[in-house]
Order: sequence, then C-alpha cells, then structure tokens
Amino acid sequence: MNLFDIPIPQAVLDWSGSLCVVVSLFYLFRKHLAYWHWSNASLLPYFWLFMSGQQYLLAGLQVTYLVFGIHGLYLWYLEKRRDLGQIRFNEPFWYSVTWVASLVIFVYTIAVTDFSEAWNWVQFAAVSLALVANFATTRKWIWSWPIWIGVNAINAVYFWHLELWALFGLQFVLAALSVLGWQQWRKDALEPAPMGEARTGA
Repeated sequence: MNLFDIPIPQAVLDWSGSLCVVVSLFYLFRKHLAYWHWSNASLLPYFWLFMSGQQYLLAGLQVTYLVFGIHGLYLWYLEKRRDLGQIRFNEPFWYSVTWVASLVIFVYTIAVTDFSEAWNWVQFAAVSLALVANFATTRKWIWSWPIWIGVNAINAVYFWHLELWALFGLQFVLAALSVLGWQQWRKDALEPAPMGEARTGA
C-alpha cells in the first residue's frame, strides 16, 4: 500500500504492529502504564494493514480500540495516584466509562458485521472476547489472561484464513506470553502489596 505516496509493504505493517504488541505485554506483566502506550502504538500499523486488505471492520475497530486504550491509560494513571495517596477520583464514574466504551464497541461490531458470511462469525467471536479481555485488563483482573488466550486461538484461525502470517504466528507467541502473565499476576496476588499500592486481581 501507499502511505503519503510512500510504498509500504504489508509485511512491514504486519510485523511492526506485532512487535509493538509483544513489547506491550512485557509491561503488562508489571502493570506498568507503558503497556497502554505500546498497545496503542500497535493500532496505527494494524489500521493501515487492514485498510489495505479491505478488512474495514477490523480497521474501524482499531480506532475504537484506541479510544478504549486512551481511557485505560488514564484510568491506570488515576489509580496509581490514588494508591499513592495523592488524589481521590470518582471511581464509579470512571469505571462506568469502561462499561460504556465496551458496550459501544460491541454494538458497533454487531451493526457492521455481515453475519451471512461464515468467516465473519469467527471475526465477531474474536472481537467480542477481546472486548471482555480488554475490560478485565483495564481493571487489572487476573482472569483477563485466559480470555486473551482464547482470543489468540480464534485469531490464529482467522489470520491463517487471511494469509497474514506475522499475525498468525504472533497469536502463538501472545498465547505463550499470556500464560506467563497469568502466572505472574497470580503470584503477585499472593504477595503483600508494596507500601502505597493496592493489590488488584480477581
């Protein structure tokens, strides 16, 4: 595809987005704000990748995921300052925003999905599970990890169908990293929280 009259191979977009996602997970292990920066950064190459392949549903979802990602970043920032005793914030409001954002993306997905195509059901299942996983990640809930593994399994099938090989291979890497992240968060939940921090997880 051409971006600002510069030819960019699909493989470049595919692999650059994949690299950002992998890096983001290492920050997610530590529940670090940089997770959201790297995760959001992956959305741009993926947006252009799906646009070039005329996968307009997936391209549009990158935009909505960016909105969700910005919200997650700000929520973690507020929680970090709260845990340090620096501020108090309207928790019911901000947590409700997470619910609303998830619901809006889900409704959008239903509205634009052509369910007469069999492969669109696979895509819809992946998106729906990703919304649940994103929501749980925003709240730092431990069970988000096995949901992500399910998303990876479905995405592997779908990206194999699209012949996006970097994204296909990435799903196996992400699934393995998700197992490690799941173990790390479960271990963290059993340890006393450092001074000034709240222990999260469910």
